[in-house]
Amino acid sequence: MSSTVELTKENFDQLVTENEFVLIDFWASWCGPCRQFAPVYDKAAEANPDLVFGKVDTEAQPELAAAFNIQSIPTLMIVRDQVAVFAQPGALPEAALTDVIGQARKLDMDEVRKSVAAQQAAQGDGKADAPDQGE
Repeated sequence: MSSTVELTKENFDQLVTENEFVLIDFWASWCGPCRQFAPVYDKAAEANPDLVFGKVDTEAQPELAAAFNIQSIPTLMIVRDQVAVFAQPGALPEAALTDVIGQARKLDMDEVRKSVAAQQAAQGDGKADAPDQGE
């Protein structure tokens, strides 16, 4: 069995809801960098059997790509406890992917949820008093 899961609009919500740590590779067969990234991603999936590694074919699943506002591929997204904690376009080298996975594993999700709630509250009441978590 492949260590990566093909994600579709039919199984996406269930997979993300039922698993606390999901990596998602947005890709397409015509994309050269996507093809270069695929073996790196597959290797990381084998090295991290406790995590779910999903792939979204943006050609077959345009709604999912649009829902996440994917502008360029490949884009790697990491979702923990149904919160997107990382999203970055570009084919990551193996060492960088390993590092990103390690950082995502260490995240304190209680802190992340507090931060997200604070941002949503600030946006909801029209006050821009929350500190900007900008790039």
